[in-house]
Amino acid sequence: MAADTFDEDLGGGRRGSTRKRLSGKKLVLFVILPVLLVVGAAAGLWFSGALGPLGGTQTATTAEPATPAAATGPYFWPAKPMDLLVNLRTDGPRPSFLKLSVSLELEHPEDGVKIADVMPRVTDTLQVYLRELRADQLQGSAGLLRVREELLARINAAVRPVRVKDVLFNEMLIQ
Repeated sequence: MAADTFDEDLGGGRRGSTRKRLSGKKLVLFVILPVLLVVGAAAGLWFSGALGPLGGTQTATTAEPATPAAATGPYFWPAKPMDLLVNLRTDGPRPSFLKLSVSLELEHPEDGVKIADVMPRVTDTLQVYLRELRADQLQGSAGLLRVREELLARINAAVRPVRVKDVLFNEMLIQ
């Protein structure tokens, strides 16, 4: 009986406070970390523009209508690709030919009219360059990339002040 009273006296002080405290690790793991994750995700969405402006206000950039050129995407000229047939430079007696069909990607649709005015100059520039090529210079993706870059530079020089963004190969046949 005396032992029972002694146990109650020792345990009585602890039973009076039933409130538990969170340890430091549990506080960080279950409270602070989830709050930081939610705030970080919301900040990422807001800065990337996925959330849009808060408060329901529209900025001037979102209220402006889109330009027709931006809405339609890239503009390719001509609608029917340019076809070129040239003989390539060879060292042997047998001739080698290149049939090339290209389209031009323009920044603005109205630039097509300006290019049509100087089309003989563009054709001449391409003919002169392509006739100096050999068939082995057109082999592989690296060769085609070099030809594309050179055609783009020569076409841009011929149609200046209009700017051609890219040269697209529609057909290329080496015989």
